[in-house]
Amino acid sequence: MIVWINGTHGAGKTTTSALVQQLLPGSRVFDAEKVGETLMDISPGLPATDNFQHWPPWRQLVVETAHRVLEYTGGTLVMPMTVLVEEYWREISAGLDRHAIPVRHFVLHADQGTLRARIENDGIMGPSPFRLKYLEPYAQASRAWLHGEAEVVDTTHLTPGQAARRVAESVLAD
Repeated sequence: MIVWINGTHGAGKTTTSALVQQLLPGSRVFDAEKVGETLMDISPGLPATDNFQHWPPWRQLVVETAHRVLEYTGGTLVMPMTVLVEEYWREISAGLDRHAIPVRHFVLHADQGTLRARIENDGIMGPSPFRLKYLEPYAQASRAWLHGEAEVVDTTHLTPGQAARRVAESVLAD
């Protein structure tokens, strides 16, 4: 099984995913961003883009990597990764479905003011124009399709531990 933790920057995906992994026996965290980082290291580089998710190999390799890891280890993969383009989510979902991998899709949500404050006050990454530019696309995706495709966990007033418990309890209840 895959527990996909979606949401935009500042929602708490990385922190929450590590805590979810601790609450789900036999689970591992697989950060699909590492697949993108690998593709960015190819030299000479792939066609220029502002987001590695636009490269079709990223989406295909995320599916294949998750499939191969689960085939090898079993258990559950907790995957923190923002996907705001519906077509990309459909492609990834269909690929995982072809491998008969069940997916529990969660979106960590917070209001725009909270997200902006978290990004601007991030003590590790600092304020990031890259992260801030995804606030509006996240809002658009949320209204158009994203919140209809996932279980939404509003993190505006939750600690990462509380958000992780909500996700884990939902997964374990099934």
